[in-house]
Amino acid sequence: MAGANPTLRQRQLANRLRDLRHDSGMSIAEVAEALLCSAAKISRIETAQRRASLRDVRDLCRLYGVEDPSELMALAKDAREQGWWQDGEDVDFRPIPGLENDAIAISEFETTTIPGLLQTEDYARAVIQGFLPQIDPSVLEDRVAYRMKRQNVLRKAKPPRYWVLLDESALHRHIGGEQVMADQLGQVAEMAAAPHVTVQVVPYTVGAHMALDSAFMLLEFDPSAGVADTVYMDTLAGQIFQEKPAQLARFREVLNQLRAVALSPKDSIALVRQRSAAFR
Repeated sequence: MAGANPTLRQRQLANRLRDLRHDSGMSIAEVAEALLCSAAKISRIETAQRRASLRDVRDLCRLYGVEDPSELMALAKDAREQGWWQDGEDVDFRPIPGLENDAIAISEFETTTIPGLLQTEDYARAVIQGFLPQIDPSVLEDRVAYRMKRQNVLRKAKPPRYWVLLDESALHRHIGGEQVMADQLGQVAEMAAAPHVTVQVVPYTVGAHMALDSAFMLLEFDPSAGVADTVYMDTLAGQIFQEKPAQLARFREVLNQLRAVALSPKDSIALVRQRSAAFR
């Protein structure tokens, strides 16, 4: 597993430990009592919100009667390695690049801004500064660089299939000024020309729809990865991950509706280019 994605390994380990507990018939509270720790700790390990230490994994394997814990211990070691997105101590840390890097398909709906994977540096800078007006200039530049580095996932040899559904309001909102918007929309059109990228605009004329106020991202993985497909939402209240089958089915239904009511990819890019020209 050398060189493995630590975020993906952490989720794989979490899934395996959760399955072992279910097979044992023990509740989270019973496991916590046996290991003299809090139930919250066990819950966070099982949902990949907390990294399990090697001792945690060893103790859990003993409790669940795992005869050969070597594979799980190796997963735990890989999960504790740092990916590039974990460098530094910026409070804006997001684990999402680790998942993007191993996804085979990414579908995203954005309501008010251009998605981070398509943003220019100047647009990203304006978005971050608007959200955090008191941000230190050096931290701002670190976050912009971080966002730009995320985009490498679309440039690698085997990139994920990336399908963006974009509310039309994102084409009109003046972020960073007219030149910034013109360049940003020009970049969207340029990146949409790649064979693995699709952009569709949900026009104003659609009216109310199933995701009217809910931006989200669906990340899908190769079944052999042992990780559930995941919906990710970044909100003022924090990050939300959903991977239960019923939850995923709901978001897939939303995506299918949006794809059906959105402009075609060809018409969408024509509108994006039109809006880019209007800002010049």
